[in-house]
Amino acid sequence: MGGMLYKLFASASLLTLGLYHLVCTFFHVLKSPQSYAAKPFYPLPRVSGNNNRLQKLPLIILILSLSVAFLHQTLISFYSDPLVKGSTPVHRFSSLNSAAVFLLFLLVAVYLLLSESASSLVPLPSDLLFALASGGFFLHYSAATASASIQTSDLQAHCDSLSARVSALCSLLCLLLACRPRLFVADAALAASVCLQGLWQLQTGLSLYVDGFIPEGCHRLLDVSGGVEGSTQCDIQESKLRAVSVLDLMFTVHVVLVVILLFVTYTMVAMAAGVRRTGSYEALPNNSSDSSNHIQMKSLTGTQA
Repeated sequence: MGGMLYKLFASASLLTLGLYHLVCTFFHVLKSPQSYAAKPFYPLPRVSGNNNRLQKLPLIILILSLSVAFLHQTLISFYSDPLVKGSTPVHRFSSLNSAAVFLLFLLVAVYLLLSESASSLVPLPSDLLFALASGGFFLHYSAATASASIQTSDLQAHCDSLSARVSALCSLLCLLLACRPRLFVADAALAASVCLQGLWQLQTGLSLYVDGFIPEGCHRLLDVSGGVEGSTQCDIQESKLRAVSVLDLMFTVHVVLVVILLFVTYTMVAMAAGVRRTGSYEALPNNSSDSSNHIQMKSLTGTQA
């Protein structure tokens, strides 16, 4: 039960974070495309008469979520787990590795909150924050890959492996944004990837801990407390292959759901912002000289016409 509750919490936190970042990204690029640049954190809009601390509410929620994740991974490192390769000692170091990754993200988020609140701290540049996030996601990819390699349950190993791939994608996108902050596609893809990670955490919890969603031919071990890594096993090879195929299918379904979410969010944000775009999309100029050349070429085209 504890394992499923944590997966629900992780899913809700990631989905909220990803969807909020996606909405803010679409809103800023639609309202001011010429001045758009990706940001690691978007504060809430300032409302007259309200406390400005509410602007930092998304960042505070992120810090609380990371704190819970860090504490959870730290606490489960003290539990025994005889079902992973290497037994309890390997499980302990694997959990502490994941806790250290969450601690890295937590430190960055806390510094960002303090720099926004205290004038004595200098805010870090956005490119440096994206670079740190890229490193954090890469460490999470490494930790998830290592966790998958020690699992005796093929079902859980494949869940961890797919989660690691999403983290690797997030790391690459953050690195692109650190180098090219005006790359709107990378910013939107990063938010969508976080949403995908949230959906996959939910699917992982359902496939491992809820009897009605465990693939046919697999089962939870009755003599093991719920939530222990490796407690969901597939007895025969055919069941293992079928379960892996089902997980691959569900992962593709979640990707399709995220794409639909992206389309719906973009449409709703465009309607809310009162933006109506006609004609083909033109890439944003990188600098002022490109902008002036772009305008001159359009003027010459109009004159020749």
